[in-house]
Amino acid sequence: MDISTFLASLEASAIATRIRDGLYLFPMIESTHVVGLAMVFGTIAIVDLRMLGLASNRRSVKRMFSDLLKWTWAAFALTAATGLLMFITNAGVYYHNTLFRVKMVLLVLAGLNMLVFELTAGRSIHRWDEAPSAPRSGKAAAALSLVLWISVIFVGRWIGFTTTRATPVSVPADVNFDDLFPGTPDGAAPEVPPDKK
Repeated sequence: MDISTFLASLEASAIATRIRDGLYLFPMIESTHVVGLAMVFGTIAIVDLRMLGLASNRRSVKRMFSDLLKWTWAAFALTAATGLLMFITNAGVYYHNTLFRVKMVLLVLAGLNMLVFELTAGRSIHRWDEAPSAPRSGKAAAALSLVLWISVIFVGRWIGFTTTRATPVSVPADVNFDDLFPGTPDGAAPEVPPDKK
């Protein structure tokens, strides 16, 4: 099965059709996706700002990891699930969209950045856990993390404006605004007959 056939089968699935054709389902899924992404970014930003020494300098980094990262992963799972549901409704268009691909690359880079942190500054966290900021490698990972996640949000919002299948409605040039509203020629509301009052 080639990629085009696979994408077409995703779009033709019962769940994709139901989401796409429903009046409220797609907006609800998209809203949940945005809330989940805000929670992912918010929890990551708290940790990154702590490692940069810009916030919560007196709190233990390990304690912050313990308190926040479970919420980060839960929100990430929610965001990934809702993102997948949105993807299948228009899989062919999303797959070929450059911004969608950029977003996927940014997510992979954010994951790699986290892995590099774990293999470098994360291994010596017991030495700088209570310090006002992380060592240089930790600060670099935190700064890069913020840049990557802000970019994910920016590109993600941009995708929504470049993947529509809607065709623009052409309005005839000779349409008069007054024709859109029934009433008297001067646009005032029509009088109600006495027997209708």
